[in-house]
Amino acid sequence: MEKILVAGATGTTGRHIINLLKNDQYFEPVAMIRKESQRSDFETEGIKTVMGDLTEDISNVTEGIDKVIFAAGSGGKAVDAVDRKGAMGLTDAAKKHKIKKFVMLSSLGADNPQDDGELKEYLQAKRDADEYLANSGITYAIVRPGALNNETPTGKIFLEKSLSSRDGEIPRGDVAQVLVRSLHDDVANREVFEILNGEHIIADALTKVQVENA
Repeated sequence: MEKILVAGATGTTGRHIINLLKNDQYFEPVAMIRKESQRSDFETEGIKTVMGDLTEDISNVTEGIDKVIFAAGSGGKAVDAVDRKGAMGLTDAAKKHKIKKFVMLSSLGADNPQDDGELKEYLQAKRDADEYLANSGITYAIVRPGALNNETPTGKIFLEKSLSSRDGEIPRGDVAQVLVRSLHDDVANREVFEILNGEHIIADALTKVQVENA
């Protein structure tokens, strides 16, 4: 099984990701935590952990890891340190240890941060992190969802390389499923795509970024 480092494992979306991975036949989650007190939350479920703070040196957190999901977020409190530099630091660590794939949770609007005054700083940080990953040489998938909510996952989304409308939301559980599916070698290699809640079963929607003969 491939070991998957989950940055942001203690967050709401991160917990969805961990729960999917721990029951997956192909992947084994490794939760990245900032505090020793968080370790037992995962290890009681048999989930491995690694200490790492995105605002500090994380150059060794990817040692022994096969693939990465970045689902961390500052919540607006340390945008540059976490959403920008933290993501870049994890990209550097992934490159150092020759990670096979890096799946980035980004955001709708990251392609044009100037369009959103209220979220401009956040979206610019996401854009910078996305571009840094795309230029790193690592195989990547960059997933840009609309506003996240805590509604019950539907298992259905709307996916385009670039959505014509940026209005809409999507349950965190559905985003988590897209991120986990994007870990596979035959899905979304060096792809950027956008998702909202929709009517297409996730597996079917992802055929738009399916890799032939992977």
